[in-house]
Amino acid sequence: MTTRSDASSPLIRLDDYRAPAWRVAKVELAFDLDIDAAEVSARLHLHAPTDDQPLRLDGENLELLAIALDGQPLPEGRWRYADGVLEVDGARDGSVLETRVRVKPAANTALEGLYLSGPRESGFLLTQCEAEGFRHITFFPDRPDVLASYTVTLRADRERFPVLLAGGDPDGHGELEGGRHWARFVDPHPKPSYLFALVAGRLQKIERDYVTGSGRAVKLVIWAEADAIDRCGYAMDALERAMRWDEQAYGREYDLGVFHVVATHDFNMGAMENKGLNIFNAKYLLADPDSSTDEEYRAVEAVVAHEYFHNWSGNRVTCRDWFQLSLKEGLTVFREQQFSADMNSPALKRIEDVALLRRAQFPEDAGPLAHPVRPAQYSEINNFYTATVYEKGAELVRMIAGHLGREGFRRGMDRYFERHDGHAATLEDFLGALGEANGIDLAPYLAWYAQAGTPRLAARGHYDAARRTYTLTLAQHTAPTPGQPDKRPLPIPVKLALFDRAGHRLPLRVAGDAAPEAGATERVVVLDRAEQSFVFEDVPGVPVPSLLRGFSAPVILECDYAPDELALLLRHDADGFNRWEAGQQLAARAYDNLRDGVGTEALDAWCDALEALFNDTALDEALLADLLTPPGEIELAERERQVDPSHVHALRQQLQEHLALRIGRESLQQRYEALAAHTSLALDAAAQAQRRLKRRVLELIARIDPWGAHQLAILQYDNAPGMTDRLAALGVLVRGNAPQARAALLHFRERYADNPLAMDKWFSVQTQLPGEVVLDRVRELENDPAFTLKNPNRVNALFGAWARNNPDGFHRPDGSGYQWLAERLRLLDALNPQVSARLGTAFNGWQRLEPVRRAAARAAIASLAESSGLSRNLGEIVQSMLRG
Repeated sequence: MTTRSDASSPLIRLDDYRAPAWRVAKVELAFDLDIDAAEVSARLHLHAPTDDQPLRLDGENLELLAIALDGQPLPEGRWRYADGVLEVDGARDGSVLETRVRVKPAANTALEGLYLSGPRESGFLLTQCEAEGFRHITFFPDRPDVLASYTVTLRADRERFPVLLAGGDPDGHGELEGGRHWARFVDPHPKPSYLFALVAGRLQKIERDYVTGSGRAVKLVIWAEADAIDRCGYAMDALERAMRWDEQAYGREYDLGVFHVVATHDFNMGAMENKGLNIFNAKYLLADPDSSTDEEYRAVEAVVAHEYFHNWSGNRVTCRDWFQLSLKEGLTVFREQQFSADMNSPALKRIEDVALLRRAQFPEDAGPLAHPVRPAQYSEINNFYTATVYEKGAELVRMIAGHLGREGFRRGMDRYFERHDGHAATLEDFLGALGEANGIDLAPYLAWYAQAGTPRLAARGHYDAARRTYTLTLAQHTAPTPGQPDKRPLPIPVKLALFDRAGHRLPLRVAGDAAPEAGATERVVVLDRAEQSFVFEDVPGVPVPSLLRGFSAPVILECDYAPDELALLLRHDADGFNRWEAGQQLAARAYDNLRDGVGTEALDAWCDALEALFNDTALDEALLADLLTPPGEIELAERERQVDPSHVHALRQQLQEHLALRIGRESLQQRYEALAAHTSLALDAAAQAQRRLKRRVLELIARIDPWGAHQLAILQYDNAPGMTDRLAALGVLVRGNAPQARAALLHFRERYADNPLAMDKWFSVQTQLPGEVVLDRVRELENDPAFTLKNPNRVNALFGAWARNNPDGFHRPDGSGYQWLAERLRLLDALNPQVSARLGTAFNGWQRLEPVRRAAARAAIASLAESSGLSRNLGEIVQSMLRG
């Protein structure tokens, strides 16, 4: 057996890409499965353009038991296995290589390759092969541009593994001697090795018949363990909605006779789109009112759709190499966002997506981990499953779709799918197909994929009363990022409208327009240079511009708005996103008022506008809840030259106190009581909106009347019909350090002791205790019998929720939070390098801390970097932090 050395790894560069010397036309796999040891027999039908290329196959942590070429066993002198590579002499075009290896699923704590989920007595076997997990199962050219058809035979003890599943369609099953049985699956569609999957164990199922738009019958099957199968019904409904939507929106049908989905509690990612056998982190598949919040229901629907949509944008058309990762992930996130917007509220979905982008991706773009959507190089590909690749990648697709229009984008996507079906494609292929279908050169947008950092868009306006013209000047600038000191201008589409001072939209006529659209009040201008001016004619008075409507480009807008202008947009803009955005900008200005102690103009304007909207009964209650929520501490910290997280937290609390006082305790109480009177378990938009607003109103009451809010919260907790209201009440009690919190937490733990996903919430909510004392709580929870370092969900629920979502509690001035996390990362890295590396990104942004915290954070990171035996996953993250 050999293993890959994790001490260091050579850089993989996009410019060094070469087509594979060896391809595999067909793969035949046979598994003899067991918990402690499984044997994998493989027959690879090889193809090479020339016979003078040595055969090199990837393979890690494999015990080679037998090897043969073209039916003849190979002596040791004809092959070499070292440093994760198997070299074989004598292979030629058309050869068949046979290998038999042994792997150890139960010992595989990294959850990459073939591993055991759950206890050895009752758990089941499954695989995770993206990005490079297949090499932990058998020898193969483990890269996404080697596509093959797969025939997979599984053999195992029937009592221990009654369910045997693999990707593709079933192709037979039967009995074997000794109480064993077998099942075979065939996938006729060529696919890369990262899409291989198998599952074996004791699982229950629900199933449904589905008929595609063209009349093909498909069996939909969701599998889970016995204690979870009754929570899979919503996911099944979501899957059917996603399949129908993809047929209607993109003309894409499912292409096998069966579609399997499996839930597991032990998974590094959210879910995996393996062809015909999707594997899900149970967090994104299981849902029921008693243990799932409204947000989790929406997440289940979105992730189920995301993985299904991958069947075309990722599986049928895959990425040529891992540098093109956003070709499948960014595109599929965009398709998922479209679907979720159609299923729910487009405005609220857009707000959620942009809020996530700013909370997760903008700080990534501004720190030492900044990288382009298509990086030029990497050491560990698992470290590039980031918000930049996913969320920013989706924003780039959205920009291009907006440029082409709905019909043009669909026309381009049809061309893309038809041209590259069954192939491994690049971003150039994607933009080329979209552009060619519309007669447009989209090559300039490739610069977005190659350049890291978030552009800043500066906007200033000038009104000429004599000529009745309004000149809008736009300028862009992107700050240097690691490895990219010089930035070039990007094409930035800016969707805009102009409002008069009464809040009415004005007709737009741009000077020089050959054929202006009569009466148009919204349009898109494209800034494709460092600075550019646009002149609007026949403007009756000084307008208020509404810019980046719908967030038409992933940039930071800097506009010389006066507070009353932002308040006007907050009150009157019909674009739900821009209404929220005006409120966010105004709240940020109000934060500046409090921080600087100079003036209250923005603070007064924000509070006045929201007080008026609070009493507007016609306003959507979910939107109102979002309007009443100021930017989070992570976003507000971006306004500081040197960040003191405790000071940012205190100022944000003051901001909310001012708002609550302006609205008034009596008005808040009355609204809360009215909302509480309609408490239900319904999942329709109106019921979810009421719960969303009720939570926000309760949080505002807590800012000015903690005792009264805690009384309401304990009543809400005791009477809650579902998890949304129960968890909201518990959060208010915990964050307020209420005396009732302890009893509520004990009750929650007893009620949900056997529900892992609910227990994750129990851990997470306690990490939101404000101030330095939270570290003591985290230490206490680490010793709880329900905590384990071996489960990624549990690790993220405790360590991740504390370090990422509680800046005030994590960034202690004495540095003890940093040291404690570094120690846990060392322990976790020995078990699961992927999870440790992702958790290690919690240190991102340490350079912008105030001097005392900055020195403490750097010391902790440096100490971690000096640890012996770090995986290359965590090692790369830590070194990037220090270089930054």
